[in-house]
Amino acid sequence: MKRVLFIDRDGTLIKEPADEQVDAFEKLIFYPMVFQYLGKICKELDYEIVMVTNQDGLGTLSNPEEKFWPIHNFVMDTFKGEGIEFKEVYIDTTYAKDNAPTRKPNTGLLTKFFTDEYDLENSFVIGDRLTDVELAKNLGAKGIFINDETYLGNNEITVKREELDTYIAIETNDWKKIYEFLKLEDRVAEITRNTNETQIYIKLNLDGSGNNDISTGLSFFDHMLDQIGRHGAMDLTIKVNGDLEVDEHHTIEDTMIALGEVFHKTLGNKLGIERYGFCLPMDDCLAQIAIDFGGRNWLEWDAEFKREKIGDMPTEMFFHLFKSFTDGAKCNLNIKAEGINEHHKIEAIFKAFAKAIKMAVKRDANKMFLPSTKGML
Repeated sequence: MKRVLFIDRDGTLIKEPADEQVDAFEKLIFYPMVFQYLGKICKELDYEIVMVTNQDGLGTLSNPEEKFWPIHNFVMDTFKGEGIEFKEVYIDTTYAKDNAPTRKPNTGLLTKFFTDEYDLENSFVIGDRLTDVELAKNLGAKGIFINDETYLGNNEITVKREELDTYIAIETNDWKKIYEFLKLEDRVAEITRNTNETQIYIKLNLDGSGNNDISTGLSFFDHMLDQIGRHGAMDLTIKVNGDLEVDEHHTIEDTMIALGEVFHKTLGNKLGIERYGFCLPMDDCLAQIAIDFGGRNWLEWDAEFKREKIGDMPTEMFFHLFKSFTDGAKCNLNIKAEGINEHHKIEAIFKAFAKAIKMAVKRDANKMFLPSTKGML
């Protein structure tokens, strides 16, 4: 199935003047960096590029064709000369008050895309108006919102913006950020692991923002897992139903095996990741974590605890849970911690663990190669 970038023209590819009409060459200004980064999108990514633009009253006295077409053709020829070719160009000439079915945000011009040939769910509308975001909603796609402070300074628009927020995938006025967003798509995976002892569901977004929904039946374990999501800037959903009537062992062990497995799954081909990653103080404690998502499991552990339990977690399980993670994630993990307060010590370990993961999974859109001399991880 084909993915599509539906791209607005004025305010997105070219700057929109104050009177909202590019009807003279001296008013034509291309959007900064659009050639460089839209060109990279065309060259490196598998999207069809489609222009969708409203041109109010084109062909009337207020917007005569003899002023529109020379500029438009120059714009299209310039993009083509830079290796950027639009698969289709759709121009609606009606007025906003007409609410024509062909006018954005309506989809009358785009009916050909409502077929099994196109993957609209993973397509985007790029534009500088909330009508572009609304078009994305009507297509079943997502919006990339080219923000404009002048345009957004209206209360009516602010309310509309709040209604459409969930359909905005990214808000920016930087084509470099658009390119990086499209190339470095969110790495999301989920896993279900059911045994006679535990039933586990985990969903992970490595490129999230620390939004977590965690319930294992063990409050302190939930607190520690929340550290991973929040300090690692990833979204974690973890739901566990374990045989706590026996003891905590199976719940903790199986959760960490599944968490490791979902990390392994989410990292995929590992192209562009830093691979390695942290030293973190917490009051009296110092935790040092080194991690390598290199495809082999190993744990080195140098941390001692004097209490039998912290919260509702046995301290003897701390080594075991990280060992379970390395088995599932196929990673090397080296953990060292020292300090006086036992709660601080294990919390520092989890926070440093999260920061180490964050460093290791970070990607660079311009260096999407495998960080290995072996050619595989």
